[in-house]
Amino acid sequence: MSVPVECLAAMSRINLLDFDLAGLEALVVGLGHKPFHGRNLFKWIHKHGVTDFDAMTDLAKPLRAALQAGYEVRPPAIALQRPSADGTVKWLMDLADGQRIETVYIPEERRDTICISSQVGCALACTFCSTARQGFNRNLSVGEIVGQVWQVTRYLGRAPSNVVLMGMGEPLANFDAVVKATEVIQDDLAYMVSKFRLTLSTSGIVPNIYRLREVSDISLAVSLHAPDNALRDQLVPINRKYPLEELLPACKAFIASDKRRRITWEYVMLDGVNDSLAHAKALIRLLEGIPSKINLIPFNPFPGSTLRTTPAERVEAFRQRLMRSGLFAMTRKTRGDEIAAACGQLVGRVQDRTRRVAFPPSIAVRGS
Repeated sequence: MSVPVECLAAMSRINLLDFDLAGLEALVVGLGHKPFHGRNLFKWIHKHGVTDFDAMTDLAKPLRAALQAGYEVRPPAIALQRPSADGTVKWLMDLADGQRIETVYIPEERRDTICISSQVGCALACTFCSTARQGFNRNLSVGEIVGQVWQVTRYLGRAPSNVVLMGMGEPLANFDAVVKATEVIQDDLAYMVSKFRLTLSTSGIVPNIYRLREVSDISLAVSLHAPDNALRDQLVPINRKYPLEELLPACKAFIASDKRRRITWEYVMLDGVNDSLAHAKALIRLLEGIPSKINLIPFNPFPGSTLRTTPAERVEAFRQRLMRSGLFAMTRKTRGDEIAAACGQLVGRVQDRTRRVAFPPSIAVRGS
C-alpha cells in the first residue's frame, strides 16, 4: 500500500495525542523542563483543543521551540460529515496512512453520546454487522482513538457527556491502546467522562475482560445476541473460542466489587432468528443472578445482508417478557439509519482484508 508523501511527512512527527498525562509529564522532563509544563500541555491539547504550540502561552519558549521541532497534535482528519434529520451526525475520518474510520454523534434530550472506533475494520465476523463485511486492517493508536473525541469536542464546543466504544472494531482486541485512551478520556484535565458514562462494548474476549477488571472500572457492554451457544456460534463466531460458560463468569467478576454496577447486554433483534418468546425465556434463565440491563436493538439492514428486522410488536413482546421476569430491558431507538450511522452499519474504508475471520455458514431463519 502506497502512502502519500504528505502523510509520510506528518507521520515523521510524534503525535502528542498518543500520550496520557503521565506520558506528557515524562516527555517534558526529558526535554529539560518541569513536570507541571506537561500538565499545562495536556490541558492545552485536550481541554482547550489547541494545536499551535506558540499559542500555549504558559509554556516556556524553549519548550515550545522543542515541540515545534519534532512534535504535533494530529487528530484524524474529517473527510466527510453527514448529518441526519434526527440530529445524528456521522464523520468519515482520514488517518495518516490513508485508512478511514467512522465516528457517530447521537444527541438526546438530557445527554449526548459519541460512538468511537477502536480498529480499522473488524476481524470478528459477526453476521449482523456491516463493519465485519469490510474485513480488518489494523488497530488504532491511542491518538487515533482519543482524536475522535478531540474532533467531536471541537464540533460541540464542549466535551460529550457519554462516550461508547461501539464503533468499528473489537476494543478488547486492541487492549493496551484502548485502556490508555479511556484513561485520557476520563482525565479531569481532558474530557472528564465518568466511569459510568464511558462504556466499552465487547463481543466477548474473555481473558481481556479479566485483564480490564484489573486496570479499569469503566462500564462494560457485551454483544450477546443469543441465549445459547449453538445460535451464538453462528451470530458471534468468537463464541466458538469463548463460549457462554466462560463469558458469563468473566462478566460477573467484572462487576463483583461494586453493587451499583450492571452488565449491559446488547441483543440485536433478528426476524425469525433470535426473537421468539422461547428465546426470551432462555435469555431469562441464562442471566439469572447477574445484575443486568438488556438493550434490544432492532437490526439495521445493510447492503448484502439477508437478515431482516424483527417487527416492532414482536420486539415489544420480547421486552415485556424479560421485564416480567425482573430483568430491566429497553428497546434502543434507531438513530441515523438513513446515513448508515446506526448500530452495525459503520463501514469506513478498509484497504487490506487479509486478516479476517471466515464467515460462518448461513444461519437458519424461521419461515425461510
